[in-house]
Amino acid sequence: MKISDNKINDNINLDVLKRLNYIYRSTISADKTIDYSKKINQLINLYKSKNISTDVNEPWSEKTTLLITYADNVKNGLYGKTISDFISFYNKFFSSFIDSIHFLPFFPSSGDGGFSVKNHEDIDPAFGTWDEIKTLSKNANVMTDLVLNHASSEGKWFKNFLLNKNPGKDYFFTINNNYDYSNVIRPRDHDLLKKIKILNDTKNLWCTFSYDQIDLDFRNPDVLLEFITLILKLSSYGIKIFRLDAVAFIWKETGTTCLNLPETHEIIKLLRDIVDQLDKNLIIVTETNLPKEENLSYFGKNDEAHWIYNFPLPPLIVHTFLFGDSTSLTKWSMKMPPAQVGNAYLNFIASHDGIGMRPAEGVLSEEEISSMLVRLEKNGSQFSMRKLPSKLEKVYEANISLFNALQYTDIDSKGKFSLERFIASHCIILSIEGVPAFYFNSFFATQNDDKSYLNSKVKRDLNRHKWNYSNLEATLNDENSVENKCYELLKTLISIRKAQPAFHPNATQFTLNLNKNVFSVWRQSRDRRQSIFAITNVTSKNIDLNTNMINLIDDEKWYDLLNPEVSFKDEQNIKLNPYQTIWITNFKEE
Repeated sequence: MKISDNKINDNINLDVLKRLNYIYRSTISADKTIDYSKKINQLINLYKSKNISTDVNEPWSEKTTLLITYADNVKNGLYGKTISDFISFYNKFFSSFIDSIHFLPFFPSSGDGGFSVKNHEDIDPAFGTWDEIKTLSKNANVMTDLVLNHASSEGKWFKNFLLNKNPGKDYFFTINNNYDYSNVIRPRDHDLLKKIKILNDTKNLWCTFSYDQIDLDFRNPDVLLEFITLILKLSSYGIKIFRLDAVAFIWKETGTTCLNLPETHEIIKLLRDIVDQLDKNLIIVTETNLPKEENLSYFGKNDEAHWIYNFPLPPLIVHTFLFGDSTSLTKWSMKMPPAQVGNAYLNFIASHDGIGMRPAEGVLSEEEISSMLVRLEKNGSQFSMRKLPSKLEKVYEANISLFNALQYTDIDSKGKFSLERFIASHCIILSIEGVPAFYFNSFFATQNDDKSYLNSKVKRDLNRHKWNYSNLEATLNDENSVENKCYELLKTLISIRKAQPAFHPNATQFTLNLNKNVFSVWRQSRDRRQSIFAITNVTSKNIDLNTNMINLIDDEKWYDLLNPEVSFKDEQNIKLNPYQTIWITNFKEE
């Protein structure tokens, strides 16, 4: 008897089945593939039956700004639980101008700042509960990490793996002595494999990032099913944005680089298909700290990530301001393709990690990278290394707070313009195409946490300072503190940006090659009513420009968004102070 098409669609999601057929074409049977397709479809239908569908809004706009934070970036506040303390701090200091929050992993963890996850379903009790996340999600878009590539050696999955029981049995990636991993691209300098005895057998465990972070085996569909289930569960708690951590490494094949393999992209497409069916407001973000073309590939054909991190920005912007030369940044920006509608770049300079150097490859010359690393070392940086196939080591990441990274230059060796330089760097990510993201500590010009680094010997701890709630609040109430000045300047800039349609993440952009001493873009709103010429002096000297270089339309009135009393016309000389930014526009909010 033939089953009707409707009956097939009730039991099998054809989009999901197509993806699974590709991913598992050589690892499981066709019948098993159909079974997993049914399981996924059942999960989707169960989620839909329990959750009220929401109106489809524009998922991002010029009002969207992301705050990157740990759950315990502020602690010892009124509530004792750090998520509640953070919500209190957010409501008081951020809610008026920040609408989206990226909580770095708040799950039970054994290390790496939360990225050695022991249990992906629970919040560490020291941080709080899902009820607090639900409450926050009513007023802000909450983003969380799916730590796909690995799990903790102390977690429930790995403990079950050692006992050969579920959930965890066959969840971790092991290889035999015939496996060819000579071409594997490494992000770290430790040996890739860890030998371990399991039930009287010796296994070679694959450890991309550390021996506490054992790589998961996505050849086992149950591993994929765990994360699909997790997406559905987290969505029910109000999570709207999912960051796929280290996703480029999740699929391995003998003899390959084990990076960016086709199955990896197909898994992301599958996750995109699923979230699109659940809620058009859900967003998938891929974290792929890779050179330009590899990173761009994660947009797919508008069928993979909604957002990708603009990883070349941190090293490019830091280099630009350390050497007062926008040439490389301008050249790179001119060649960046605009994101399609439905995609967006996620622009950042600082995060919980250091300044990644791999994305600078092919964008900055070896000489430029070398000079930059010398300057960063003088400014207090440590360096994390990666191992090359040749067994040589290369800098993978500069471990330093952004404020320290930009504090001194060869010309400004005393740091006279340190705060101005720091603010100017953020003006660029606020003005270019994409969604701007700010690390919590950047709002307060936070310097290296040398004490934490000396205690832990973990280089990344230099850039992961945690604040006492009362101390930070008192510092912000001091109008003479650098923390107050930095916070107020960034707050003002973000607040102004929110009202400009020409700063929509998908508004038109042209990069202007005016002068190596400035970085400039022209943005135009999607309805073509507003233009903004965003110009930043990247040097510690005064710069003269003429408005004939930017083609101001004669019958429009032009003024500076950052100083509305200043107007402009064609053939007018402009004087830019050291690190000054101007946003010249023809549009006033009605």
